[in-house]
Amino acid sequence: MIAIILFFVLHWYLSLFTQSFFYHRYAAHGAFTMNKTWEKVFYVLSYLFQGSSYLSPRTYAILHRAHHAYTDTEKDPHSPKYFNSIFSMMWATARIYMDLFTGKVHFEDRFEKNLPKWKALDNFGHTWFSRIGWVVLYVAFYSYFAPTLWLFLLLPIQVVMGPFHGAIINWFAHKYGNTKYAQDNTSKNLFRVDILMLGESYHNNHHKFPSAINFGKRWYEVDPLYPVILFLNWLGVIKVKNQALASVPSEF
Repeated sequence: MIAIILFFVLHWYLSLFTQSFFYHRYAAHGAFTMNKTWEKVFYVLSYLFQGSSYLSPRTYAILHRAHHAYTDTEKDPHSPKYFNSIFSMMWATARIYMDLFTGKVHFEDRFEKNLPKWKALDNFGHTWFSRIGWVVLYVAFYSYFAPTLWLFLLLPIQVVMGPFHGAIINWFAHKYGNTKYAQDNTSKNLFRVDILMLGESYHNNHHKFPSAINFGKRWYEVDPLYPVILFLNWLGVIKVKNQALASVPSEF
């Protein structure tokens, strides 16, 4: 049982780390820069940590930039305002994502500037061979270590871990929580202290200061990735932009 819980928790946070650090703060908002070698390293880590739910950083970033530019309007790719349930919203988001990834649709040129790109890995990560291969590994691990069948209830979450994280923020952080900054959208801070989502639930703060590296603004709003980003900046792995340090509002 301990092995299953540990596996789930590690998968939760490692997948969330790559999504928040690499996809969200780096690819979508450009809060910091890194050289192409480190970009490839985080690409590989994203594939390993996200596994069966691997997403293209480039496609994710375009969708997220559109979300910020058109929050809660009909052009928003995933606003709860236009859906009856979290499932219908995420299904529609998945369809838009795949149409964008496969080139069936194109967004505005401004959303496609300065994006990471590794077409070979993105294409492989989206194959059924890759996705089913990861699922087989998860099932094998559970079959070997799970002492009771109820633990298998965690398995579906691990299979769709990336979109599951996205659903929590894109749905609940636009419906519940508190509003620190009055804005022309429904973004809210979902948790007062956000360890579970690595700072992502400070969504109202984030919509006010999209490129800031610290999503927490009050003293008790702990963003666990903020010191990690500062440490990687100190090591020279990344270079934080002045705008990101100063929390200056930006386009997206």
